[in-house]
Amino acid sequence: MTTTQRRRAANPPYKLPPPLFDARCKACWFVAGLIVLVVASFWSLDLQWAQFFSVEAARSMARFAGEFFPPDMQPAFVRQVLAATWETLAMSALGTLLAAVFGLLLALPASRLHVDDAAWTRTPTRLLLNALRAVPELVWAGLLLIAAGLGPFAGTLALAVHTTGVLGRLFAEALENVPAGPGAALRAQGARDAQVFLYATLPQVLPQLTSYTLYRWENNIRAAAVLGVVGAGGLGQLLYFHMGLFHMGKTATILIAMLLLVGLVDAFSYGLRRLLTR
Repeated sequence: MTTTQRRRAANPPYKLPPPLFDARCKACWFVAGLIVLVVASFWSLDLQWAQFFSVEAARSMARFAGEFFPPDMQPAFVRQVLAATWETLAMSALGTLLAAVFGLLLALPASRLHVDDAAWTRTPTRLLLNALRAVPELVWAGLLLIAAGLGPFAGTLALAVHTTGVLGRLFAEALENVPAGPGAALRAQGARDAQVFLYATLPQVLPQLTSYTLYRWENNIRAAAVLGVVGAGGLGQLLYFHMGLFHMGKTATILIAMLLLVGLVDAFSYGLRRLLTR
């Protein structure tokens, strides 16, 4: 056996797969804990699976779904639905735009932009962002209705406040994970922090920030459709009114408008994200 053959025998070019579970693997223990938690959840909840999959439940669901057909397509009502659809779209777009602006403004003090950054404001700003996103949009809308009154203005503000907390945290994480090389090179040349951010940090992170914003816009379309339950305007308010009166044909038309709006926005957002990542 030659020297080369001995080396290959001592160090084979292949490796055995790692064991499925290793006592020293933290991720393995974490996954095991999640499995135990899920099993305990099924065990502790009173889930009526037999009743849910029963023939009577299927008949009741089919009878209830049949009441939605045919949808109400009267021209006057369709115009009303189109106006509410536009209102929902405007609420989500404006709320997301405001959240992106304020989220970026809060992400700067909530992140450590370079190694030598003391980041004194990082912890309190992150606590503020946690507080903003911990309160659901529906609760924010109920609170803001007192100040802004009924209508889409309160819904827009509720979306903006909650989404600011979400985007601010995501933006802060993205800013902290930017490669430090370009910024360090500019600082070595005497550039100020603002110049480093504009010419090194922001160009690297802008596609990611845009992707986060578009994704939250998709979510806010759905949230804006729900905020009408508390009188925040849009399709949600129309849905709550007609469903409460058991106008099932009109309710079906509103649901179709919601599905079409969400589908169009999702397709537009997906295409734009693909364009930005090329």
